Amino acid sequence: MTRQLLILLSAGGSAALLGGAYLFQALGYPPCAMCLWQRWPHVAAILIGLLALRFQGWVLPLLGSIAAGITGGLGVFHTGVERDWWEGPSSCTGGSTLNGLSGSDLLAIEGPRVIMCDQVSWEFLTLSMPSWNALFSFALMIGWFMAVSASRRQ
Repeated sequence: MTRQLLILLSAGGSAALLGGAYLFQALGYPPCAMCLWQRWPHVAAILIGLLALRFQGWVLPLLGSIAAGITGGLGVFHTGVERDWWEGPSSCTGGSTLNGLSGSDLLAIEGPRVIMCDQVSWEFLTLSMPSWNALFSFALMIGWFMAVSASRRQ
């Protein structure tokens, strides 16, 4: 595969994952804070991809692979928080308190809906949205690395 095609597939994959996240949001699955964190590296990968299509070299594809790896790592971290493998940020998990209010108290208060980071809102084949994001993002990271390799051969 050519460098250009690898970049298109990798940046396009980030665009597809980002589009999927917004589709789920439109279908009634609002994102938690950690879900939003996972979106920003995809935005960066898309912008890097656009630049890499215009400018030659291996640096931009390397940055794209780093962006994909970051969102993949965030997906793994979020999965661990959902599965109680480790603690998540106290600002969006059920075990925290805010002015003496627990997460469940906050959910009972009228106002904006609080989305907890330690709750699985959707899963398919036992994998949650952050798990799927991690899996696909690490695949995109490989695509970006292949683009780095293709860049160095030119």
